Amino acid sequence: MTRDYGIIPQIEHYGCMVDLFSRAGLLQEAREFIENIPIEVNGVVWGTLLGGCKVHKNIELAEEATKHLAELDPLNDGYYVVLSNIYAEAERWEDAARVRRLMRNRGIKKTPGCSSIEVDGIIHTFVAGDDSHPQSPKMFQLWEKLLGEMKQRGYAPNLSVVLLDTDEESKEKFLYRHSEKLALCFGLLNISPKTPIRIMKNLRVCEDCHVAFKCISAIANREIIVRDRNRFHCFKDGLCSCQDYW
Repeated sequence: MTRDYGIIPQIEHYGCMVDLFSRAGLLQEAREFIENIPIEVNGVVWGTLLGGCKVHKNIELAEEATKHLAELDPLNDGYYVVLSNIYAEAERWEDAARVRRLMRNRGIKKTPGCSSIEVDGIIHTFVAGDDSHPQSPKMFQLWEKLLGEMKQRGYAPNLSVVLLDTDEESKEKFLYRHSEKLALCFGLLNISPKTPIRIMKNLRVCEDCHVAFKCISAIANREIIVRDRNRFHCFKDGLCSCQDYW
């Protein structure tokens, strides 16, 4: 870059390299690369490594990345939630609870998830667990129908993303009322079949919603576009443009 094009690498370029290493599962290489970056490293770089640790289930490096993030971006609740989810997926429930306690002790509150969808020029916003919308009964009925077809195709709810100390039935109910699922059902009911459904999510799409959206895109033969906190997800024919890395 510098020799041929006169471009001096900036933090964005180094961040892209960390992302490439992390996507490939070369997490130790990514960590070593970060340590040798000649300029000041920001939270985005360590957050990129943390995301790779979640995908490739590397708890040790996730803990290290979170320690750096606690110094660089101490009020960002998303990093704590990712680490808590990593523990939950490994069934290390005490560690997951410890992270939540740490958030409370530091006065960090988890941002409530909400999703928005525009229909006929009107923006409709849903929050997790919301049943106040006038079309809620129809939306829940549609979800139950979709759920039956999804399970026939091998879908199983990922309860590890629900960090509540409750029974499985309650966890499933909470999982099925995630804001993006509510927005999707509303879109399927109100947007013409040939029009893509576009949803905005203020947080990272969870693993269960991601799997569900892929499945529903094939069942309903619809293109579903979701912009979450990390990137655009274009679901079509049972696949996502992010290739399951986000």
